[in-house]
Amino acid sequence: MTTERLPWIAEDPASLRLLELAPKVAAAPTTLLITGESGTGKDHLARLIHELGPRRDAPYLKIDCASLPPQLVESELFGHERGAFTGAVERKLGRLELGGNGTIVLDEVAALSPNAQSKLLRVLQERAFERLGGTGTLHLEARIIALTNVDLPAAVKAGSFREDLYFRLNVVTLTVPPLRERRADILPLAEHLLVALRSAHGRPRAQLSDAARRMLAAYAWPGNVRELRNALERAVVFSGVDRGTTPADADVLEPENFPETVRAAAPGAASPVAGLRSLEDAEREVIAATLEATHYQISRSAEILGISRKTLLEKRKKYGLK
Repeated sequence: MTTERLPWIAEDPASLRLLELAPKVAAAPTTLLITGESGTGKDHLARLIHELGPRRDAPYLKIDCASLPPQLVESELFGHERGAFTGAVERKLGRLELGGNGTIVLDEVAALSPNAQSKLLRVLQERAFERLGGTGTLHLEARIIALTNVDLPAAVKAGSFREDLYFRLNVVTLTVPPLRERRADILPLAEHLLVALRSAHGRPRAQLSDAARRMLAAYAWPGNVRELRNALERAVVFSGVDRGTTPADADVLEPENFPETVRAAAPGAASPVAGLRSLEDAEREVIAATLEATHYQISRSAEILGISRKTLLEKRKKYGLK
């Protein structure tokens, strides 16, 4: 089952429940908190809710809180006036202002510093803010959606996240279950993702073998949908590199085309840990395959891997990848 404007693949009862709730949540202006493990599709759900609601034609802005340097958080969120600080040579509008009456998504909100948390709390309480160096009060018109893969109650208990901010964010909460808890979604998601990968890699006939389908259904997917997509992209790339195969054979994705961690889950594998390697080896393999698949486009590869461009460049150097 999918939506018309933005696909949300849902066959499992847990996903169908989210799809049922999305239009109801979309109609409300309240702050929304979406939780779930990394790679489950929290940002996709946020976009779906935006598309289903009355703000669909207004801006949709996503802020990656984990990648913003602490000294730039306020400027990015609130904007600044010319001369507000060294280097502020002109006025800059912040994301809260640019969002208008649309939707602002705070991705990995738990990564905000204590100071930034305090300022965000004030904005949510008063629905108002000022540009850095400015005196005029601006009103927040946008809806706030916060995303996190962190257990916020545990973070509150540990003192790393403000309790009052948690309560402000936790007005309405949706949790995206991990892929291992919605197994009926695995194969429909794989087929959906494969459609885009066929086009991206010029492999219009690429398809999963029956053995590969059984393997994908058996694997636990600790990296969730992001890991599934990466594994499929690797399979599309490596299914065509064996010069001993015919063109027709290369179009069939077999278990051997997938990462070793996934192959270990194939029915009939000698052991649950057979073929597993160190985490670094597995990471190097995934990064190498992704770089090759994107023709070494660093920004695109970083997006696929779910890491920053800087982190990818560091790992590329670490593993000696060209």
